[in-house]
Amino acid sequence: MLRKKLYILVAALAAMAAILAACSGGLSEEDVEERAQELAAERTAGAMTEADIETRAQELAEEMMAESAMMPTGERLQAVKDRGKVICASRNDVPGYGFLDAGGNSVGFDIDLCRAIAAAVLGDPNAIEIRLISAAERGPTIQSGEVDMLVRTVTWTTTRDAQWGNYAQTMFYDGQGFMVRKDSGIESALELEGATVCVTQGTTTELNLQDFSNQYDLNITASTFEDTEAVKAAYEGGTCDAFTNDRSQLAAIGSGFDDPNAHVTLPETISEEPLGPVVPHGDDQWFDIVKTVMSILIYSEAYSITSDTVPTAKTGETAIDRLFGLEGSFGQESLGLSDTVAQDIIMAVGNYGEIYARNLGPDGINLPREGSRNALWAEAPCTDCPKGGQIYAAPPR
Repeated sequence: MLRKKLYILVAALAAMAAILAACSGGLSEEDVEERAQELAAERTAGAMTEADIETRAQELAEEMMAESAMMPTGERLQAVKDRGKVICASRNDVPGYGFLDAGGNSVGFDIDLCRAIAAAVLGDPNAIEIRLISAAERGPTIQSGEVDMLVRTVTWTTTRDAQWGNYAQTMFYDGQGFMVRKDSGIESALELEGATVCVTQGTTTELNLQDFSNQYDLNITASTFEDTEAVKAAYEGGTCDAFTNDRSQLAAIGSGFDDPNAHVTLPETISEEPLGPVVPHGDDQWFDIVKTVMSILIYSEAYSITSDTVPTAKTGETAIDRLFGLEGSFGQESLGLSDTVAQDIIMAVGNYGEIYARNLGPDGINLPREGSRNALWAEAPCTDCPKGGQIYAAPPR
């Protein structure tokens, strides 16, 4: 039975690695066969229990996944140019971040970050493909290297940074909260003792909920669901006493309830949730490109340059002229980008403030920036933007 289990695991391992190799070109068939033989040799060399085999198979699978995701520096940019589109893993179920508009188009804050990358490297913000994935699929998807970027309200943590991919830039600061029905009489998350709470499976939200329950000895029961739509339906149907998610998502999802005023978000914030785009490990140039594009979005707002005021001739302002490729450089040539890449990006999608306003601000789900961590840093040079927050990036110079 043990030997049969071993062969099944080896075959599954080889098949998975072969698929990954085909997607990314990172592993050869010889690599796959070598790994499978390693596992078989370990079994025949000594007594291995079924648990030992499963553990080792998982370890080898993770090693192969990481190797298959890696592209030598510069290859991903060329691959994107050759295929003519940027592939981003995202979602279509949360207003403000990623959802479908009346015309069936993918729109939202995360979608616009993908569009900014396409504008930078292809000159066309619409040259994108959105791969819809669940929360639990985020790690495997970016690890496999099958997408160029993951932008799906994904929290930056140390483990994910080490195992999933490279986090390029925090573009939104959030924190986890709780929503309850107003008629429940609950006014604090500390009153959720013995409650059943709906939560999305495979997220930091689920882990934070357990930590919060343990810390305050609340004996909360987590009712988990694979996607946000199922969590929302369960909460609305009365399966759970409360619903937990990032506070911005609670606001976005709650706005779609039949009676939004019948629900309230409790005052406690129980976690730090820095959100931003993630790229596969292994290609430093692509990582730097994505970071630089995020910096361009942020500094364009800081310099009060909008999609309607992009300069195409020297302004006399050194920092602005450098950013928009009119004088000097901030490293575009080293990244394989055009001198005027910032012009392409901002004309196509607008600056950080414009992206925020139409998706998360007054034209979207109406989350205020003023006084929040999502305002620009206190010393930003603009005079008409929210300041005092933590939205900051590497200076373009």
